Amino acid sequence: MKAHTEYLWMNTAKRREYVNITDECARILKQSGIREGMMLVSAMHITAAIWVNDNEPGIIQDADDMLERLAPFNPSYRHHLTGEDNGDAHLKNLLTHHQVIIPITAGQLDLGPWQTVFYCEFDGRRRKRVVIKVMGE
Repeated sequence: MKAHTEYLWMNTAKRREYVNITDECARILKQSGIREGMMLVSAMHITAAIWVNDNEPGIIQDADDMLERLAPFNPSYRHHLTGEDNGDAHLKNLLTHHQVIIPITAGQLDLGPWQTVFYCEFDGRRRKRVVIKVMGE
């Protein structure tokens, strides 16, 4: 089995932002030379996530609205006693998860017809990493 690892650096302009990284994942897969296997895509921060969903502005806004309802910005989070102001971002991460695994078939990301890989930032405006690890033959 072969493995190939690359890192993407993110620095979003807004506190919450959803960045389509599908093309970057495909580029890294091609560079790996792996034809059959799996790709792990993982946000390396506890206030960010990776998800696979439709690249349609309505569903992205609906998901963002849902996350804000379930984990709203709130100055009274206990986490803020540490001097931070991003307690909601930590909770949004718990709701969306920090990583996905994508199957690789015949040298391609084996995604469904509407599936897109997103980096989801919940506490942006600073530099963060995503690790992409391709494993297989």
